[in-house]
Amino acid sequence: MTKSDDAALFGNRFLTKPAPAETFPEEGMAATDAMRLVDVDLAMEGDPQRNLATFVTTWMEPEAQRLIAENLHRNFIDHAEYPISAEIEQRCVRMLADLFHAPGKTAGCRTQGSSEAIMLGALSLKWKWRERRQAAGLSTDRPNLIFGGDVHVVWEKFCRYFDVEPRIVPLAEGKYTIGPQDVEPHLDENTIGVVAVLGTTFTGHKDDVVGIDELLRDVRKKRDLDIPIHVDGASGAFVWPFLYPDSKWDFRLEQVRSINVSGHKYGLVYPGIGWLIFRE
Repeated sequence: MTKSDDAALFGNRFLTKPAPAETFPEEGMAATDAMRLVDVDLAMEGDPQRNLATFVTTWMEPEAQRLIAENLHRNFIDHAEYPISAEIEQRCVRMLADLFHAPGKTAGCRTQGSSEAIMLGALSLKWKWRERRQAAGLSTDRPNLIFGGDVHVVWEKFCRYFDVEPRIVPLAEGKYTIGPQDVEPHLDENTIGVVAVLGTTFTGHKDDVVGIDELLRDVRKKRDLDIPIHVDGASGAFVWPFLYPDSKWDFRLEQVRSINVSGHKYGLVYPGIGWLIFRE
């Protein structure tokens, strides 16, 4: 069969039956045939270049595309086998920690978007709270987490998945963020942390992180409750530091213990890398 004969089959052979979707076919197919079948299905997909609504960007430099393609075969999670890849990840962590004004050496990791980063950061809040309670000989069966109605839905999912009571501050007309006066009534000894959003899902505004930090430092002093802040910077932590470099929202505030940020919400990065950075 000549190359032209093979190309001629594309218009008839592939339209006689659908692509395998439920069971393994009796016979295999050539790689070219499989590629064409998938290409035909994807031809009906939405065009990312016209997608202005779902926090994605659609272009990367050819050099970045080449690096991605050349390294897809690496089992990156095996850090012992691929230490250079792991070190490149940690370079990014250290640079982000510096951007967010970490006071010293820190820890962090890349994640599958900010959703995974939030799950891991919130689990850290829960575990650290549990450690403090166990050390004091107190009950650990009723953790709660405080956040506003302006958060991403993943925060409610975390509470559902990991048995944490969500204490949600409702929004109101003309009020789309939260501050210390909203948080204070919900605080108690079982509060594992307070979530502050930098770049809300609805409007892009930020919660009053400075005010919440002041409140929690006062609570720590007067009530001996060390309640940390996690800043959900998914939609703002790559923007705010450059627009308002003197505005404090990050590790310059004492009670901010962890920050997540999404690479893919800003530009020149395909979906969906996220980052989780700890204070120390």
